[in-house]
Amino acid sequence: VQLVESGGGLVQPGGSLRLSCAASGFTISTYNMRWYRQAPGKEREFVALINSLGGSTRYADSVKGRFTISRDDSKNTVYLQMNSLKPEDTAVYVCNRPQIGFIRDYWGQGTQVTVSS
Repeated sequence: VQLVESGGGLVQPGGSLRLSCAASGFTISTYNMRWYRQAPGKEREFVALINSLGGSTRYADSVKGRFTISRDDSKNTVYLQMNSLKPEDTAVYVCNRPQIGFIRDYWGQGTQVTVSS
């Protein structure tokens, strides 16, 4: 199992980025998938999730209305569209396949997002 994030970078406040999480070794449509982020000196925090059944989504209050999680089953990839970015969104964004029962969770290496003028 491997998760590889991409799409991070430097963007001005109010700008947009789309992060990608390419999965291999399993089929994303059969698992719930999540995005987390960790800013320097802070705890890792939940950002968004997409459920395997029906594709329902949930967001942290801090990103609700600005971020959208989605997936492309044909590409086995999960996305995080981030709009109206704020300096406080600056963090390393990490893709996660959560633990299920005794099956461990998996994490990507992360991609840096910096929002600054």
